[in-house]
Amino acid sequence: MKERGGSRAAVDERYAQWKSLIPVLYDWFANHNLVWPSLSCRWGPQFEKATYKNRQRLYLSEQASAPATDGSMPNTLVIANCEVVKPRVAAAEHISQFNEEARSPFVKKYKTIVHPGEVNRIRELPQNSKIIATHTDSPDVLIWDVESQPNRHAVLGATESRPDLILRGHQENAEFALAMCPAEPYVLSGGKDKSVVLWSIQDHISALGDSSSSPGASASKMSGKTANEKDSPKVDPRGVFHGHDSTVEDVQFCPSSAQEFCSVGDDACLILWDARTGTNPAVKVNFFSYLDQWSPDKASVFGSSAEDGFLNVWDHEKIGKKKNTNSPAGLFFQHAGHRDKIVDFHWNSSDPWTIVSVSDDGESTGGGGTLQIWRMSDLIYRPEDEVLSELEAFKAHLASCTPRA
Repeated sequence: MKERGGSRAAVDERYAQWKSLIPVLYDWFANHNLVWPSLSCRWGPQFEKATYKNRQRLYLSEQASAPATDGSMPNTLVIANCEVVKPRVAAAEHISQFNEEARSPFVKKYKTIVHPGEVNRIRELPQNSKIIATHTDSPDVLIWDVESQPNRHAVLGATESRPDLILRGHQENAEFALAMCPAEPYVLSGGKDKSVVLWSIQDHISALGDSSSSPGASASKMSGKTANEKDSPKVDPRGVFHGHDSTVEDVQFCPSSAQEFCSVGDDACLILWDARTGTNPAVKVNFFSYLDQWSPDKASVFGSSAEDGFLNVWDHEKIGKKKNTNSPAGLFFQHAGHRDKIVDFHWNSSDPWTIVSVSDDGESTGGGGTLQIWRMSDLIYRPEDEVLSELEAFKAHLASCTPRA
C-alpha cells in the first residue's frame, strides 16, 4: 500500500526512529488519538495558570459524516480543555512513553457544538479568542461565541446548533481560505467563486451591542442578542475583491493593518490587496505554495506542512549561515510524529514555542487521526553561544559529581 508520506514500511521505520529521539528533540510532547477525522485545530484562550502547567481552550473539528457513518452522525466543533506543561518540567522518559491508540490525559472534551456541515477551517478572533469563525461546504462563513453556545450531544439526528452570525457574500462555496484580523474584528475569506471577501463583525449592531466598546468586548456580546431569534442574523461584506482566475485557497491579514491582506489561489498567484484603494489587486505575482503560519515568538520563524507528514520549522535569518549540511536553507527543525498528511497546525501565542498539529493518519493509528501538542527543546532555537555555555556548565557539574578513584 502506497501512502502520501511513502510506503507503509518506510513510514513506520521513519516514525520509529523519530519516536526514539523524542527525549532529545522535545521539551514536552502529548499524543491524542482521535475518534473521528479532523480538518482543523486552533488554540483558544488560556484560563488557568498553575505552578507546573497552564490550562487552555483548544478548538477541534470532528468530521463524523465519514463514509462509514453514511452521514447519519452529526459533524461537530469540539471545545476541549488542554493542560499545557510548562518548559523544563516534563521528564524525558514520560513524554516518550505513550500509546498511539489512546486518548491523551492532557486533552479533555469540554463542550460540543453540532455544526451545520463539515468543519473545514476554524479561526479565532485575536482580540477575543472565544469568538471563532468556521468554514464549511457552503458560501457562508459562520461566527460562534463558543462560551455562550449550549453544550450539545452528538447523537443520531441531533439538531444543528445555531451560529451567532452568518457572513454572506460569496456566490459559490468557500471551504478553506479563512482568516481573522489581529488589528480589528474583521474576517477574510476566499472561495470557489475566485473572490476574496472582507467583513467586519461589528457591522451587525444589534448583535454586537454598544459600538463604543472595544472590539473584543463587543464581539463577546453576540450570542446574548441572538439566542432567542429564529434565524441567525446575517452580515453583508464590506468589500468583494476580484483578481484570481481560479479557487482562492488561502488568505492572510497583514499583522498591523485591517485594510491590507493577501491571498493565494489555484491559479498559482499571490495577490496583495489594499482595501483603501479599491477592490482591484495592489500587487499580483506568481506563487506556488500556500501561506505559512508565522511564529508569534520570533518574527523570522515560520512553519509549513504538506502531504508527506512532516511539519517543518524555518528561520529565514539562518539562510546562508549553515555550513556542511544537506537540509534546505533555513530549515532548523522537522517534526516527524505524524504518519500521513498534516491537515492543520497552530502556534500557541500564550505558551511560547508550543504547537498543536493534527493529521489524517487514521489508518495507521486505528482511529480518526492524530492530534499532537509539542514543544521543541529550547536547546534547538536559543542562540548557539548561550546553548554551548549551558552545556559546558552542565558538563562541569557532571564532572564535579563523579566520584574520584
